[in-house]
Amino acid sequence: MDELTIKRFLPWVVATALFMEQLDATIVNTAVPAMAESLQVTPLSLKAVAASYVLSLAVGIPVSGWVADRYGTRKVFAAAIAVFTLSSILCGLSQNAGQMVLARILQGAGAALMTPVGRLAVVRTFGKAELLTAMNFVIIPALIGPLLGPTVGGLIVHWLSWREIFFVNVPIGIVAQWLVHRYMPDYRGESERPFDWLGLVLFGSGMALLSWLLEIFGEHQIRPELGVALFAVAMALLLAYWAHARRAAFPLLDLALFKKRTFRVSVAGGFLTRLGVGGLPFLTPLLFQVGLGLPAWESGMLMMPTAAAAMGMKFISAPILARFGYRTVLVSNTVMIGVAICLYSLVTERTPLAAVVAIGFLLGFFNSLQFTSINSLAYADVEPSESSMAATIASSFQQISMSFGLAIGSLVAAAFLGAAPQSNPHAVIAALHGAYLSLGALTVLSSLSFWRLRKSDGASVSRAQTELA
Repeated sequence: MDELTIKRFLPWVVATALFMEQLDATIVNTAVPAMAESLQVTPLSLKAVAASYVLSLAVGIPVSGWVADRYGTRKVFAAAIAVFTLSSILCGLSQNAGQMVLARILQGAGAALMTPVGRLAVVRTFGKAELLTAMNFVIIPALIGPLLGPTVGGLIVHWLSWREIFFVNVPIGIVAQWLVHRYMPDYRGESERPFDWLGLVLFGSGMALLSWLLEIFGEHQIRPELGVALFAVAMALLLAYWAHARRAAFPLLDLALFKKRTFRVSVAGGFLTRLGVGGLPFLTPLLFQVGLGLPAWESGMLMMPTAAAAMGMKFISAPILARFGYRTVLVSNTVMIGVAICLYSLVTERTPLAAVVAIGFLLGFFNSLQFTSINSLAYADVEPSESSMAATIASSFQQISMSFGLAIGSLVAAAFLGAAPQSNPHAVIAALHGAYLSLGALTVLSSLSFWRLRKSDGASVSRAQTELA
């Protein structure tokens, strides 16, 4: 297989698998009430279904770089898709909550390898002048999956049953598997390094505990004092890992990469930006369905312009970055995302649907440019030998920032709602308006993190030469 063929089809390989993963991550939430009724448990008790998946991701992602270096990107990516697809079938066949939790843990293990290993294959295949265009294509599933998930899930549950939600992954997984065996290159590490078991215990335990706390945050399933104590334990474990990584010859995650300015700003700035935007997939359906009283299908349709704008942006983001540079684009675009989020605070029952569609389109447009820029900038100064470590670290921080963003969005909305009943549309709208303004302001402030970039940073990546659509 020649290099040109690999470059032409590899983005499709990675995008197909990531679309399956991102769609599944949000589609399940729609089916919780139907699943609870079928399994004869309360909906709240199925919180473990989501939490088990997040825990598995938190532990599995840090291991992905070492596994890919040891066994090769093709084998690991193919195995990840196979595990994810088979565990999806097990989820659909589950007869009780315990079986569902076990299947979701297995599914999370497969998902934990997909994103970092897929990114690693892209980074090692494309030169830095071509990387931005490739990343443009690969980032689309991460943007449209969370938007399509609730709509697709609602339609499936309405017309079929909750079990078919998981079976949707089967044909996608088969197609992805065929693409992997045909077009995925097999990259391995230049030298074998020992596995950092102590690092896994410290970092994996800290990440898993922190992710679990964020997942159950606001559900009143845990006493405040116990929550604070567990949070302190999680932070102590992560600090212990930081101390360990500074001394270890072969740490699980090499924090020395943060000495590279472009990598540091990309990961830290992306983390801060996601704190503001991470809660939108949760808050916006509430605004449409509870606040405005729209049916689920119409709510889903109103989120489609955001996905369309995200896809359209891939055609112009490379010229924008080449013309203005990463520093200017990320500073100004982060502000525009914050403004777009604040615009949702103007949406009421009297707002024309065309205006709501326009806001969604703007948000999708700016979000797409933001995360394409962040994800490609991370590798601007990373050496090929460091690419697997960089992909692992970036994926780990992305996962925890998404959990933080969702928790913050929920907390802010609940604070504004206060003691008002969630069945009161006017109270819900007012609370969500306050949440949108708060999250928008937080996003605008996060733009300060990108001022540390220099005008020339990322120039080797932004000069994309080849269109890889």
